[in-house]
Amino acid sequence: MRRIGLALLFVLGFGAAGGLSAGVIAATGTTTGTTTGTTTAAPPKSIAPGVTIAGVDVGDLTAEDATAQVNAAFADPLTLVAPRSRLAVTPKRLGAIAQVRPAVARAVAAPAGTAVKLRVKLNRPRTLAYLKMVAHRFDRTPADAQLALRGLRPLVTKERAGRTLRREKAMAAIFTAIAANERTPLKLQFAALQPSVTRASIGPVIVIRRGSNRLYLYDGMRFERVFGVATGQSVYPTPLGRWSIVVKWRNPWWYPPNSAWAKGEKPVPPGPGNPLGTRWMGLSASGVGIHGTPDDASIGYSASHGCIRMLIPQVEWLFQQVDIGTPVFIVAA
Repeated sequence: MRRIGLALLFVLGFGAAGGLSAGVIAATGTTTGTTTGTTTAAPPKSIAPGVTIAGVDVGDLTAEDATAQVNAAFADPLTLVAPRSRLAVTPKRLGAIAQVRPAVARAVAAPAGTAVKLRVKLNRPRTLAYLKMVAHRFDRTPADAQLALRGLRPLVTKERAGRTLRREKAMAAIFTAIAANERTPLKLQFAALQPSVTRASIGPVIVIRRGSNRLYLYDGMRFERVFGVATGQSVYPTPLGRWSIVVKWRNPWWYPPNSAWAKGEKPVPPGPGNPLGTRWMGLSASGVGIHGTPDDASIGYSASHGCIRMLIPQVEWLFQQVDIGTPVFIVAA
């Protein structure tokens, strides 16, 4: 009986141990199952194929990658084409800010092939400040043709047109390019500024050679005619310099000048005895003019009181050729 009891106790003990082992195995299996069943984060959602943001292909990209790609494309500089130059300017310098993340969010939800717009906040003051700098560099003031004497002949320099940047048009074009994320070179527009004086507008020019008592008429730089004249006596010299015709009179009166030689003289009305003949072209030199004379014998000599005398038929012809403002050079030669 004792042996049977021990045997039964052994069997029961073994069974209990086996149950414990089974319990351990079952518990281990449950833990393993729990570990294996732990969920990991789902892979990021990709944007549908063919989706673009402001022309940038973001199809099959994650939102993070799409954001980086659109930001990089937007940061590319614009190329502005100016006269003989190309300028690179970034949207950042112009103060433009792209709303990239909202655009990417719309791209993530968009079906394949969608073109998503990129909203851009533009900065007008900063863009105008930049264009002011560009204008300062490339604007050009027009240059008038200039009249001078080279030797004893007129020389007229060539005029030059100017230009000014059309700033409002440039800003509108820049804003359009930035908003569309377009980076094609953008040609800046300039308005032409015309000079007020050109070679063609110079017209007649008179050169008086006091030393040889000759008057030369030019059309700009082209010689037209030469005339013998009388100029001032040594005590009343015809003034040298550059002058212009300021008044023209037909059949003028002669009034005595405030000078010692004219003391006691009286005004002379138009007519054969008038010292001025039939025409008077007053110069910007005070009291001096080109006029006719009844004293033909004085022509070719220094005989006047400072004026330039001409034969009456010749002064009448010259009167028709010149205008108020016609330049008159008087030189010593």
